[in-house]
This record gives sequence, structure tokens and C-alpha cells, in this order.
Amino acid sequence: MKKIFALAAINFCVFGFSQAWTGAGDQKAQAGINAWGLGTGIAASYDYGLNSLISVGGGANVYFNEDEDNPFIFGRVGFHLQETLALPPELDIYPGANVGVAGRNFGLGVYIGARYFFTENWGAFVEAGNNGSFGVSYSF
Repeated sequence: MKKIFALAAINFCVFGFSQAWTGAGDQKAQAGINAWGLGTGIAASYDYGLNSLISVGGGANVYFNEDEDNPFIFGRVGFHLQETLALPPELDIYPGANVGVAGRNFGLGVYIGARYFFTENWGAFVEAGNNGSFGVSYSF
């Protein structure tokens, strides 16, 4: 019986305090793989929460091809629906838009993303839209 309580306490400590979105001042960094869009490559982004609904940030995608759209450097805005949809604290769903420079061209993209946090700091994300990516997310 003691082992069951100990295991439950450890799980509560590890999984019980994960927060996918906390609103104003929330900071998230993501790194992963581009799966579709302008090509296959690596993706990185950062989001900063302005309030319970909106975040702003930036990022870069670098593709494994020699195309003129390589790399894509952008600013982004996201709209976090965690509170609106009454989602569990570990999950956040967020549509958004990217605006930036893709090689020598103007780049614009829209996406819908989801983050799920397994611990207080570490989680996974997936984003689908003009460009799609998946990978790990870190909460500061």
C-alpha cells in the first residue's frame, strides 16, 4: 500500500503541475521538424504571452533543400483557446499567423497548433497549416 501512495505522489508531482498556457508573461520555446509546406527541415519558435488570449513571438524554419525560400524567418501571433474551450491545464490549442521573409521573398503563413505538457517545463507540440511541424516545447 505504501508503494501505491508513493507512486501516486510521484505522478502528482511530475504530472500535476504542468501548464500549457498561463497567459500574460508566459514564455514557450519550441524546436522540431518541418514535415510539410516549403519542404522538410528544422523549425524553432518562441512565444511570449501578452494576456490570457494572445501571444507574440518569432521563429525560423531552415529547409533541407537548396530552394530560394530557404530559410523562413518570421514574427508570429497566436490566439490561445485554453480558457475559451475550458481545456485541461496540460493542453493548449492555438491558431495563429506567421509573417516574415522566406529567402528573398515575403512569407505569410497561417496555422493551428496544439501543445501538451507532460511536466512543468517539458511538452510536445504539433502545428499544421501552410507549414507544418512537430517536436518538443519548453516552458520558462
